[in-house]
Amino acid sequence: MSYIQAFILAVIEGITEFLPVSSTGHMIIASSVMGIAHAPFTKLFTIVIQLGAIVSVLILYWKRFFQTVDFYLKLLTAFIPAVVFGLLFSKKIDALLENAAVVGLTLFLGGILFLFLDKLFNDEGKSDSSPSYPSALKIGLFQVIAMIPGVSRSAATIIGGLTQKLTRKAAAEFSFFLAVPTMFAATAKKIYDYYKADGLAFDSTQINLLIIGNVVAFIVALIAIKSFIGFITKHGFKVFGYYRIVVGLTILILYFTGYQISIL
Repeated sequence: MSYIQAFILAVIEGITEFLPVSSTGHMIIASSVMGIAHAPFTKLFTIVIQLGAIVSVLILYWKRFFQTVDFYLKLLTAFIPAVVFGLLFSKKIDALLENAAVVGLTLFLGGILFLFLDKLFNDEGKSDSSPSYPSALKIGLFQVIAMIPGVSRSAATIIGGLTQKLTRKAAAEFSFFLAVPTMFAATAKKIYDYYKADGLAFDSTQINLLIIGNVVAFIVALIAIKSFIGFITKHGFKVFGYYRIVVGLTILILYFTGYQISIL
């Protein structure tokens, strides 16, 4: 992996991690086009740089993380379903991760849903506060759906928040908060699995790539989150529906025309 390739992947991670467009789908296209998808270090790199994106949420919303214990209990309530389902169905999830067609199809179908999301859930009469405990649990169950590659964790949890009568802004922000324990746990597990399989011996170039990747992902994620909140509050989700359809079709076309694409 070159420094330019690392920079590109980090920018993609920072932009797509918290948007409802599936970071996995974008990593598939980018790494495959650059011809580095099958490299073991590429797979680890795309996992580790998620830490930079996680820190962006902590920095942007640091005051919210110094509020009441109730805030953390609601996050824990929403986090539990992903832990339970992840442990029970990890092998089946890994099998789905090996199929790029699944990612393309779920991106495409999710895009169609997003075209109608604003009509199904508008902000009229909705709450801008944090969800209740039952609502947090239901949002957590929606997050489980995102274990299907291409669904997008952000998309699933935002839709979950909208079904619980949260405004677009409140649903998106709770999705960001829930990403912190979820992504940290998933990243830690993947790093541990990688360590058990191949060890974690890096040369100086690889260490530099990981540092650059995390810094770039952090900075880009900061910008993406702030821009996203303002955009959906004013314009809604339809543009993301069109975008998901295009990306999903791109992956399906690459897959069925025999292009060598790989799930990270």
